[in-house]
Amino acid sequence: MSYVDKKHKYDQAIAKYSKIIREHPEDHRAWNNRGIAYQKTGQYDLAIRNYSKSLELKPDFFLAFINRGNAYQEIGKLEEALSDYNKAIEVNPENDMAFNNRGFHFILMGRLDEAERDLRRSIELNPDNVYVHNSMCELFAARNMPEEACAWLRRAIEKGYNNWHYIKTSKTYRLIRNHPEFQKIIAGK
Repeated sequence: MSYVDKKHKYDQAIAKYSKIIREHPEDHRAWNNRGIAYQKTGQYDLAIRNYSKSLELKPDFFLAFINRGNAYQEIGKLEEALSDYNKAIEVNPENDMAFNNRGFHFILMGRLDEAERDLRRSIELNPDNVYVHNSMCELFAARNMPEEACAWLRRAIEKGYNNWHYIKTSKTYRLIRNHPEFQKIIAGK
């Protein structure tokens, strides 16, 4: 799907959720979903406002905390992101994605022991979550442990992770990108 097609899809989603919000302004899910569409189009301020409105309407809606945390993370507001991931876990301590997202966030902050703790908890909660297996790869890449990182990446791919663009371009892979095992994975071997 081209950039134009994706943007059109998200613009349609924004219009759809805007209509729902006009008709049902108390619909916290519509606010959250419109926030996702805004975030996908790079409109982070609007995304954050929509997630905040969703949380105003339903203060225990942990998905809005995760989504707002992701938006904050993307614009470099790391403390705000961490606060939202903490709140998501407080509201729903059994959600694997909240632990995965906070764990990945700890990687970005260089807090690798805390990252590993959260990522292992995410795996305990949902061993089939492909994203946490990828995050474990990124953790071991950050620790400059390429064999371990590549083993986790293979597990993620075996479980269905297929964001090849991310794998090939993410900054978190920079320490292992030239490793022979990583090159085999990229080559599909």
